[in-house]
Amino acid sequence: MLERIRDRNILVVYAATFLLGTAYGTAIAVIALHLDARGFTKSDIGKLAAVFASGIVAMSIPVGALLRRFSAKTTLTISLLGYALTVGIFPLLRSFGAIAAARFFDGAFSVGVWVSCETILLVRSGPDNKAYVTSLYAVAIALGYIVGPLMAHPIAHAFSIEAAFFVASGIATLSVLVVVASLDADPPGGHVEGPAEQDDADDASPPETALRLLSRIKTSCFAAFAYGYFQASVVLFLPLYLVESKGIPRDRTILVPAFFAAGMLLFSNAAGRLGDRVGHLRVMRGLAVVGLTMILGFVFLGSFASMAVAVFIAGATLASISPVSLALQGVVTPRRDYSRSNSIYNTFYASGMLLGPPMSSIVFRSEGGAGMLYHLAALWAAFVVFAAIYASDDVGAMKRLHAPSGSV
Repeated sequence: MLERIRDRNILVVYAATFLLGTAYGTAIAVIALHLDARGFTKSDIGKLAAVFASGIVAMSIPVGALLRRFSAKTTLTISLLGYALTVGIFPLLRSFGAIAAARFFDGAFSVGVWVSCETILLVRSGPDNKAYVTSLYAVAIALGYIVGPLMAHPIAHAFSIEAAFFVASGIATLSVLVVVASLDADPPGGHVEGPAEQDDADDASPPETALRLLSRIKTSCFAAFAYGYFQASVVLFLPLYLVESKGIPRDRTILVPAFFAAGMLLFSNAAGRLGDRVGHLRVMRGLAVVGLTMILGFVFLGSFASMAVAVFIAGATLASISPVSLALQGVVTPRRDYSRSNSIYNTFYASGMLLGPPMSSIVFRSEGGAGMLYHLAALWAAFVVFAAIYASDDVGAMKRLHAPSGSV
């Protein structure tokens, strides 16, 4: 790994991401159970998830401007600290309004972290290893998502569900210290120097319009939307589906995010390497086909063990799409526009998170858990069709297709 990643700042981002992922995993594993125990309905839970996503949507575009005005390190530090404070006060809140406000700021600070980290990674990585770098970023998140639920389970048993949120806040605070102490400062505007071998010709031309950037990254944006919609829906409603329709004990559902993250952990780097080699969008289509098959499998599988395997494979495929799609938009976007393209990309991700829970809650109430899973599979099928229509957006695959015989 160190042979391909020579900028230590990338490793610092990985370390901070692992700690934040652990905090996320700890909180996510218990949030639905916490809200359910407080008497909130499925509709309420869906609305609160939508409020979280609305915080992401509201901050997605502004955070790109903050990066350019201040710096990646400053934006990242403030965002991490804000998340730590927000998750720490969450279990102390009682009313729907107060909890909704906390969820909004949770989303706003989270997108600040994502855009900052992703911009640093894309700028500091070379043109031929972006998916490799972003896949290891996903691995760091996945490790945290595994450790977090594994911690949340005994904490909830030994103390309380509320205690898991306090632990998550402490871990997020550690990530702040890592960034402050180890990440190199970058100049005002959030611009950091990329590797010398990266072509800077685009940086001298005028910035592209938002519509032109969107045209470049449309397939990545669809993938981000689909993943945000799927992830936000599954995190909230799959545990409830397992309890109500499959008879799985409530405490065992706390481990579900860990199985999903384990699949992401073990396969995302391989998916990244493959994307760098044969084309990012081509790999994303294949992953989506396998993943939607696993979603359909949730309906017919009965035992917790078989469901765990299906969740693991869904994580290995659908979650691995996220870092590969991030790498794709980094490849097709001029370096000077990374903060703007990352903002647009995360807006689509957040829009999926915004629409997913309320729509899934409606389907869950009217058609049951199976109907909810069918509509998630249909979304991924739509992405596969869209990605096939715009296959020419796959820069790596097009280079291989048009390369002279024997040159690849």
